[in-house]
Amino acid sequence: MTARLLDKYRTEVAPALTERFGYRNPMSVPKLRKVVVSMGIGDGHSNPAKLEAATKQLALITGQQPVVTKARQAISNFRLRKGFPVGLKVTLRGARMYEFLDRLIALAIPRVKDFRGLNPSAFDGRGNYNMGLVEQSVFPEIDPASCAFVQGMNVSVQTSARTDEEARELLGLLGMPFRRS
Repeated sequence: MTARLLDKYRTEVAPALTERFGYRNPMSVPKLRKVVVSMGIGDGHSNPAKLEAATKQLALITGQQPVVTKARQAISNFRLRKGFPVGLKVTLRGARMYEFLDRLIALAIPRVKDFRGLNPSAFDGRGNYNMGLVEQSVFPEIDPASCAFVQGMNVSVQTSARTDEEARELLGLLGMPFRRS
């Protein structure tokens, strides 16, 4: 059983991209490489319960155990020492990546309050897209009543596209709801 979005890529998106950009080799058609979901935990070192709760929630959302990121240097104004936990991240590839993106596009993004579309210019110049979510409760796996704190997250989508135009077309055909310019 393959992911629904992966089937859509193979049957609809790849042929449409080949037709639009005129690729001769099927291996040169842009595809998704990985999705990185990260979450900053500001006072994770002083509040271990918050770090543990965020770890459980990110694992529920992504279906994979997150990695704790630690501070690389000490910053006295933030009462931060080198080695303190400051965030969490999960790198998704393969079927889990497509399943997560499918849930993000079909379930989570429509639940965002006052949503008017994703920023179409949030590409980095090399075909990768970054977006931020204000709260984790937009995912159906998270029960809003059990959330002790509201936590935002960053979703970074890395593609094999060489230009932003190719990547925008790829993600648009996959169903990303970009704002009309």
